[in-house]
Amino acid sequence: MINCRQGSVCRQAALKLTGIFFMTLEDMRIFIMVVNTGSFTAAAERLMLSKQFVSRRVAALETRLATRLLVRNTRRLSVTDVGQVFFRHASRILDEVRQTEEAISLRQTRLMGSFKISLPHIFGLRHVAPLLSRFQQQHPEVTLAIEVNDRFVDLVGEGVDLAFRIGALADSGLIARQLDVLPMVLCASPSYLQSAGVPQHPDDLLQHQCLRYGREGQQGWELTVAGQRYPVPVSGPVTSNNGEVIRESAEASLGIALLPHFVVGEAIRQGRLISILTDFTPPGLTLNALYPQHRQHNPVIRALLTFISEQLFPLPSETEGP
Repeated sequence: MINCRQGSVCRQAALKLTGIFFMTLEDMRIFIMVVNTGSFTAAAERLMLSKQFVSRRVAALETRLATRLLVRNTRRLSVTDVGQVFFRHASRILDEVRQTEEAISLRQTRLMGSFKISLPHIFGLRHVAPLLSRFQQQHPEVTLAIEVNDRFVDLVGEGVDLAFRIGALADSGLIARQLDVLPMVLCASPSYLQSAGVPQHPDDLLQHQCLRYGREGQQGWELTVAGQRYPVPVSGPVTSNNGEVIRESAEASLGIALLPHFVVGEAIRQGRLISILTDFTPPGLTLNALYPQHRQHNPVIRALLTFISEQLFPLPSETEGP
């Protein structure tokens, strides 16, 4: 209990606390967006509100708190010291609210809605598509429209709710959640190695035909050992954004391939391809889930990503048997 000896001071404190109590979460979200974007105009666009409404809500927030949170002028917007304190506390409050909402949503037994999902070709068909079928069986009121391709997908423009993508991501306004790092393997067919020789060091790759896969492969390969990096400007007769094309070219003895294990694991186990330079580790490819910002609190998206993360990993490594 607050013990106030000075009545006027006590009344002012009570009024201020009352104003804070009735402060809406939406005003906090608006203020945080203004700080993060650096302007009322950008915040309004992100929140799909008018600039005038955003400005009025921030002004009303400052009135209730009886303090200045932002300093405005014609060229820039800056945050006061008090505004920084409020920003940190408001961010923590909204994060706790979000976590509470997610905890409740993920425990709902009834999920529903239509969702468009984009999968990469090989990995999506082998590993993700079967899990999507199991998820839909558990939640029959969820409708999934699944597209399989390796091209760049404009999630917002094409109405895609969730995409799984492998490799480096371009900068965008999407939310990216890294699910795993997929191991890569250097390999070639027995007949190619018999005729061209087995590389013993990354520098030896300069004398070999190399089959380049994906965007990363177009710019050369990079291997590491004991923390030392070995960039190799490789060249060869085949390049492709499709791992199966590169695998088949390697099995046809056209050269050495650097591919994800999920593409070549079976061929290595069956002896059609042989791992080489195993002491030199190529960096793995990241597997990411991408979704638009307006989908970040959707209970189906959250539940689906949790389900896939729990069921999908860890994937078999190149050292494991069939």
